[in-house]
Amino acid sequence: MGLKEKLQSDLTDAIRARDEVKSGTVRMLLAAITTEEVAGKAARVLNDAEIITVLSREAKKRREAVEAYTQAKRDDLANKEKAEAAVIALYLPEQLSEDQLKQMITEAIAKTNAAGPAGMGLLMKELQPKIAGKADGGLVSTLVKAALAQ
Repeated sequence: MGLKEKLQSDLTDAIRARDEVKSGTVRMLLAAITTEEVAGKAARVLNDAEIITVLSREAKKRREAVEAYTQAKRDDLANKEKAEAAVIALYLPEQLSEDQLKQMITEAIAKTNAAGPAGMGLLMKELQPKIAGKADGGLVSTLVKAALAQ
């Protein structure tokens, strides 16, 4: 069963269980996937990797919203966004720890011989397939810059 089919199945289960947070969040995810499928010149069906990219984007939106609502002292809205983020996390691959990322960056530097800021693109090109959907891009970028600055 693909990821989209799992989402559709879980939506049915959440509706039957009257779980409003999960059903609302899964509906929103399916809408985001459909929007991505019909975007562009021709409609297409997303594969699981592309769906994970869409889910990662939605998770990032939730993290940013939680931050904004917390700064605005709107804990009720921040909690709603946190609940949605928790549901989205169920469908994303397990996130890599900072130590795992540092290890992967060290290995990629050894493999590519990248050095200095000019090597960032080369290094990111090497890392991207391995970390897609498993780590926040901002964190990876920060760690890569720090590693190349040494």
